[in-house]
Parts: sequence; C-alpha cells; structure tokens
Amino acid sequence: MVNRPRIAIVGRFTEHASAIRSLGVVSSRRLLESVWAAGGEPITFLPVENPNWAERLEGIKGVLIPGGGDVNPKWYGEEPNTDELYGVDDLQDENDFSIAKYAFDNGLPTLAICRGFQLVNVLMGGSLVQHMDKDHRNFIHQITIDKDMEGLGLTKPTLESSCFHHQSIKKLGDGLEVLATATEGHVEAFKIPSKAWAYGVQWHPEDNYKENPQQLELFQKLVNEARKN
Repeated sequence: MVNRPRIAIVGRFTEHASAIRSLGVVSSRRLLESVWAAGGEPITFLPVENPNWAERLEGIKGVLIPGGGDVNPKWYGEEPNTDELYGVDDLQDENDFSIAKYAFDNGLPTLAICRGFQLVNVLMGGSLVQHMDKDHRNFIHQITIDKDMEGLGLTKPTLESSCFHHQSIKKLGDGLEVLATATEGHVEAFKIPSKAWAYGVQWHPEDNYKENPQQLELFQKLVNEARKN
C-alpha cells in the first residue's frame, strides 16, 4: 500500500468554472494529478480570514503554493503601473503568505510554483516586475540549473520548461538563493530559507510532467520529503 502524504494546496478563487453555477474555488487538475502521480495526496484548502493553519494543517505533511492571479503590488510597496494585472485578491494573497510562513517556520516541505514563486519572493521582502517587456505566457524554453540540482530532486541540470507568466522578480527577497536564470536574466528557480526542504520555480512543471519525467521529479522530491515528516 502506497503511503501518500497529504499535500496542502490553497484553492484559487474563480469566476469561470463551468461545472458550477456560481463563484468557485479551484485547483488545477493537472497540478493535482502531478502530486498524485508523484505519490502524494493533494488536498485543496478554502482561503478564509484568519485561516489558523496550526489547526487546519494537522496531519498535513507538505505544502504546494501554486500558480494563479497576480500578487497585489501594495505588498511590495508599489501602486499598480500596468493594465495587465489580473486576478488580484487580498484574501487570496493573505492566505498564501500565511501558509508559506507557517510552512517555513514549522518545518513543512514546500514547493512554490509560478505565482507561488513570486509570492514567496515578496514574502521575503522582494519585489516584482509588474509586466515584463516580453512576457512568458504560453512560452516553452530550456532552463539550466546552475547549482543544487540534487536539492531540487533533479537527475539532469537542463530541462524543457513550460511557462505562463507576465511578471518576474525585480528585487530578490532576503535569504533566497538563486539556482537558475532565464536567458533574459530573470530568476527561474531558488532555494528558500526554511526549517525543511523548500524551493520555488517560475515555470509550471505540471504542464508537461507526463512527457518530461524531469518535471515529475520536482513533485516526487516534495512528496518524498513530506514522507519524512
């Protein structure tokens, strides 16, 4: 019998879910399937005021901070400077910030993806480019991990990465260790200071994990670290 550690994912608010008649809270099916394929049990959590993660995360062994809408620029001391911002929601941000901080402070293995990657950067005192000159939506490129490939759980340093983001890191957050950069120079992966395994990637490894086993390795590393809890 497979020991499937439970992996927490904060759900995303949506106005466009065809299977329901009202506003929704969703997780990407492909993301959930990636965690499952890696041997984990993905659990979606409702974003609420005062989420009390100490109580809600009882029995949870790891945290995944997924993609989604944009982080409110106010969190990094800026006003909106582009019409390209989308999906901004303070309650969503507050839940993501608080679960990330709880995970880092309490030794829960954590993987941050795309928006999650950017949000962790802001949590650590960094800032974002609100709209890139040449965005990476529907963009596939090669990423080379410059260091700590083993820490990420990868068996090869170069992998084909599927991206969907229009923002990037401007000022790097305190304590974050850059592991990979894109040819344009923006950060693509970092190690997060935490009491447990914690890493972030700018791309979406769930997009092509079936065709590219290296992407699945990221989820397998999260799940294997979670099993140790």
